[in-house]
Amino acid sequence: MNSWIEGAMKGETEAYAQLMSQYRGMALAVAYNRLGDTFWAEDVVQEAFTEAFGNLSKLEAPEAFPGWFKVIVERQCYRWLRRKQHTMIPVQELEHVFHEEDQAHDPEKQAVQNEMHRTLRDSIAILPSSMRIAVELFYLEGYSLKEISDFLGVKVPALKKRLFDARSKLKRSMPVRDLVSVFSDLYEGGKGLLHIMNGDHAANRLRESGIQGDILVWRELYTFGPVAKEMGDTKERQNRASVLEQQLGIPQAEYLKIEELERKLNSFQQYKEIVLWFEYDLYDQTMLSYLLHYFKGQALQNTKLNLLCIDSYPEIEHFRGLGQLTSTQIERLSGSWHVIEKNELQAGAQFWEAYTSTDIRDHLDYLQADTSALPFAKAAFKAHLSRLPSVSNGLGLIEQTTLETIRAGIVRPYPLFRKVGDKLHILGMGDLEYWAHLRRMTEGPHALLQMTGATTFPNFKQHDEKFRDGVLSLTELGIQVLNGEVDWALLKQDELWIGGLHNESGKQARWRWNTASETVVEIESTS
Repeated sequence: MNSWIEGAMKGETEAYAQLMSQYRGMALAVAYNRLGDTFWAEDVVQEAFTEAFGNLSKLEAPEAFPGWFKVIVERQCYRWLRRKQHTMIPVQELEHVFHEEDQAHDPEKQAVQNEMHRTLRDSIAILPSSMRIAVELFYLEGYSLKEISDFLGVKVPALKKRLFDARSKLKRSMPVRDLVSVFSDLYEGGKGLLHIMNGDHAANRLRESGIQGDILVWRELYTFGPVAKEMGDTKERQNRASVLEQQLGIPQAEYLKIEELERKLNSFQQYKEIVLWFEYDLYDQTMLSYLLHYFKGQALQNTKLNLLCIDSYPEIEHFRGLGQLTSTQIERLSGSWHVIEKNELQAGAQFWEAYTSTDIRDHLDYLQADTSALPFAKAAFKAHLSRLPSVSNGLGLIEQTTLETIRAGIVRPYPLFRKVGDKLHILGMGDLEYWAHLRRMTEGPHALLQMTGATTFPNFKQHDEKFRDGVLSLTELGIQVLNGEVDWALLKQDELWIGGLHNESGKQARWRWNTASETVVEIESTS
């Protein structure tokens, strides 16, 4: 943005044209808010651009342009009001003139359109000026909250509050869903909009909220099993399908439905805007980073990417995810997303490439990198590496927390899952994934746990009701490992994938997680 402003300040015509395109809708909204007339607002904005262009040399800082230009637009409005006090033309007459030809072509359709315009404008007119302009810029003009914030000089949280209060006030004159429908029909809000999120429950709430647009539920589990930088690679995909079937019970044909989702994703250019809805935990951050990695490699053309990524919600004491929210709460998030910048695409690709790397050094380098563009990435990546065997007893974070929780007296599977899930909410671990980890702890000659009352663990294909009443207890080895007397990683002989790391147990398990320093360390090989 600043490059356009700097170019225009130097007299570059193309840069000035970019500025006009960027700020035209905002300027029109401000002018209409002052004049109440579309026709004259157009004239005023043109005059404002002319004045701004002639005075760009007086602008000291490019970042001050939005507020500076807004002042020029408002000054032009006051000038126009002084000049035109005696020549006001009723808006209704202008609408009649402008739409006369269209009405002759399709009078019934135009009559409905005009009525919708009147309904919308009448509804918005009841709002205070500050709310009205926020509604017009956001809903009618389609600007992002950051763009509006820069132009109006109002902070984003304040704008969110104005939009929320405006919707609340509008409920008195028309239902919110009717309002959304009117916006949609008049301005194609939702036509050309795609929402990408995880979880069918959250997606259903989004559908019920009245927020317009298509929804693509991204069904992958990048926190479990083998992953690779290019997930579409035939060999890598087949290997992953095989592991997920073996360890989670997901039929390969079921998993390979991801290819259909990818085909839908590859047609993203049919949409004007895409909104990514995600959360702070590892499960979501891996999914988000994959999608950012994907989009970084695409020619976006006219498609605008947006991101909504949260770790809290005002009415939820222990926020774990969007699936907790009601449709009304989801609706309140409308517009709180922001346009994804290049540095965020780069940061997502950086996370994904490190996460899927088979070289531990890439993971270590990521911990030292600047990840501020994605505020939840660093904590999620640390959580990812905390699943490695620890330096103290060879247990990863999931095994350690599970044994501690059982020792504390929570011994039945479902209460155990809820408790461990709450303690390790940074992982965003689902029950299917957890049962696989739990089963791993009960299998083989070096089992940490034993279960009575049930013999099988649930997976994608089967569920034994007896499992609910099963009772878990620590084996003698489990007690020794938990006490730090035995290193489980030197005993357990199986395969475990932690991101792109194929963790080899036994004597090769030399890369360990140090809980105290929150980093990976290398221990001497015992071979």
